[in-house]
Amino acid sequence: MAQTRFLRGQAHGLKAMLQVGGKGLTDAVVAEVDAALEHHELIKVKIAAEDREARDALGAALAERCRAALVQRIGHVVVLYRQSRDKRQIVLPRA
Repeated sequence: MAQTRFLRGQAHGLKAMLQVGGKGLTDAVVAEVDAALEHHELIKVKIAAEDREARDALGAALAERCRAALVQRIGHVVVLYRQSRDKRQIVLPRA
């Protein structure tokens, strides 16, 4: 819980880097999110789906396909976190 709260605080000032459009989760979108997570570790992604269930499903599927943690979902925006393999930038507090 403390780690999630910490990550939500870190993500507060971020702008959405990528947008998932009407075509859903394509391999290109997943590759871009994967690259962004490797470079930044913590990102926001905007999901352009009309109903809430579709946004929830797309956010969960994106996190699963990128092997990332779904930190938060507010409206059309999801926050994803995955520790970088090469250069770790965010040090999480102990659980």
